[in-house]
Amino acid sequence: MTPKKLAVLGSTGSIGQQALDVARRHPSKVSVVGLAAGENFTLAQKQADEFRPRFISCAAKQLTCGNSVCLPLETMATHPDVDIVIVALPGGAGLGPALAAARAGKIIALANKECLVAAGEILLAEARKHGAQVRPVDSEHSAIWQCLTGEPNQPEKLILTASGGPFRDYPAERIAAVTPEQALAHPSWKMGKKVTIDSATLMNKGLEVIEAHRLYGLPYERIEVVIHPQSIIHSMVEFADGAIKAQLSPPDMRLPIQYALSYPERWDNPDLPRADWVKIGRLDFSAPDFDKFPCLKLAIEAGKRGNTFPAVLSAADETAVNLFLDRKIAFTDIARLVGKALNGHNPVSEISLESIAAAEAWARRKVSDLARSL
Repeated sequence: MTPKKLAVLGSTGSIGQQALDVARRHPSKVSVVGLAAGENFTLAQKQADEFRPRFISCAAKQLTCGNSVCLPLETMATHPDVDIVIVALPGGAGLGPALAAARAGKIIALANKECLVAAGEILLAEARKHGAQVRPVDSEHSAIWQCLTGEPNQPEKLILTASGGPFRDYPAERIAAVTPEQALAHPSWKMGKKVTIDSATLMNKGLEVIEAHRLYGLPYERIEVVIHPQSIIHSMVEFADGAIKAQLSPPDMRLPIQYALSYPERWDNPDLPRADWVKIGRLDFSAPDFDKFPCLKLAIEAGKRGNTFPAVLSAADETAVNLFLDRKIAFTDIARLVGKALNGHNPVSEISLESIAAAEAWARRKVSDLARSL
């Protein structure tokens, strides 16, 4: 078997590091030929020394790695010697490489929510046009993908599960005073800072509703969110006859990452945890509290409004989360600022990369301006 040639964009982030864990476990199946990192030069250099990729990139400064060639992100994503591109870059940085990979007909293991939320229509249209595959890395969308494999008919309903985050059981009045440290202490998953804060506000689940709509074509009325604290069921799919399929496993992002690389096969991996059903004991479910976690409602409403509203939602949230992490606003101000940005947005008549970029830039300015008056 010839190893699949892999480029990891965002190699020093949480998803990137876990992708390299999978590659480390399967050297005969995966060959890491490209690494692109952000500001963590020390870790990026360590990764380059270990995997000896042909192509490297680091935003901090020049990496040194034998005969490796330093390439721009989009050039790396489209290189003929790359089979699979993991897009794990944060925020809007992932869209350009993802689009380039789609136009080059690559397999795209997508771990960047903003690509699908802000520009999903464009990205998926380009993928269809050029024969590229977009394989979801999010645990929820990977679960839906796995449940739909082999099913000839469209499902009746998609059911996304959410842990509820660290403040699931907090009274509403206590949430206003939570700190970044508390918000970053997720009860189930090890993730990057942005997605961890989004999980605490439930914005993450709202973004996933939009992604599910983009990926699987179901109307928003047939996409449901349920709170599931154990994070064992990652999503469910209901069919016309009432049958429901679910994908279950202990929470570990390496499983959906590995499946995106191995599909249609399943590789062994003794490093992945196995479920101990006696220890788990029970699986609980409840409805989300839209009043306590308004970001979820804001995201679903933005998705239904369509046009450039999802782009504004994504950019406004990214800006507000950074302000919270910098201790410039309160936790509850995230939803307040995102809501004001959405209410003040005038959508354009035609969706394009230019209109999306303009909407995102406007949203960032708007949130920054509003935050100064809080």
